[in-house]
Amino acid sequence: MVTRRRIGAALAMLLALAGCSGPASPPPPAATENPPATTFPVGVRILRLHRGSVRPLPTLVLYPAAPWTLAGTGTPADQPATGRFPLVVFSHGLKGSPERYQAALTGWAAAGFVVVAPTFPHTSLYAPHFRRSDITHQPDDVRYVVAQIRRLDATPADPLAGHIDTTRIAAIGHSAGGYTTMGLFTAGHDPSLKAGVVMAGWLAPGAFAGPPATMLFLQGTADPIVPAARSRAAFNRVPWPKAYLLLRHNSHTTYLQPGQIGYNLMESTVIDFLRWTLNGDQAARARLPHGTTAR
Repeated sequence: MVTRRRIGAALAMLLALAGCSGPASPPPPAATENPPATTFPVGVRILRLHRGSVRPLPTLVLYPAAPWTLAGTGTPADQPATGRFPLVVFSHGLKGSPERYQAALTGWAAAGFVVVAPTFPHTSLYAPHFRRSDITHQPDDVRYVVAQIRRLDATPADPLAGHIDTTRIAAIGHSAGGYTTMGLFTAGHDPSLKAGVVMAGWLAPGAFAGPPATMLFLQGTADPIVPAARSRAAFNRVPWPKAYLLLRHNSHTTYLQPGQIGYNLMESTVIDFLRWTLNGDQAARARLPHGTTAR
């Protein structure tokens, strides 16, 4: 079960916060302690993060929650589920925001991952002064957010303490968020960053150096904004295990919109890719569509 009402309220808060913004293959991990097929309720919170005085990063956090009960009769609403869950960090596209990807982010959290999604200060839908060139600073924004999540997990008084496995991290991004995601995989990058998913992205300088990670590229064949040739050029630069999945008849965002062509395939592919690369789930690897097993 996923709480749309709770998520909607949290996203409304995130919108308000953003609107106020100022100026060789790695070995597979051990199997997760949670059954791969488990579907969780989803808890929601907002972190009011700032990287310096001029880079507010309100961050949506979606996480596997314990089954809810009636108020006062048992488990409090939004209490984290038992266990430690891998971290997935998501980067939105130009003039985007986390709530525009609400369904996908919720589905990944329900599948057993802690999903964090910052609103970038100068490229989001709510940026008071939109600057496309600011995408070059966004990989550092994401690194900062991951560092804050690590601190949160180690804070005994926090409800999520001990529930986030930051030794198993995946980065996902769409469009300019795909550029941001590739910018995380540079020389000396965090070895806990095990996997990346790039949706209609283009190459970031210095990408694909440092510890190997498994990469998945998703691309619509009818994308007029980021043509397949551009994302394929980035894919060709990856020296690690990788896969490229063409979503036929899909445009730039159709496969991220529930009910549209390609959405169900995107959702199942990404979840199984995360379960394989972060949890070592070989059954999930076997479920991946033909052509998406990394090579």
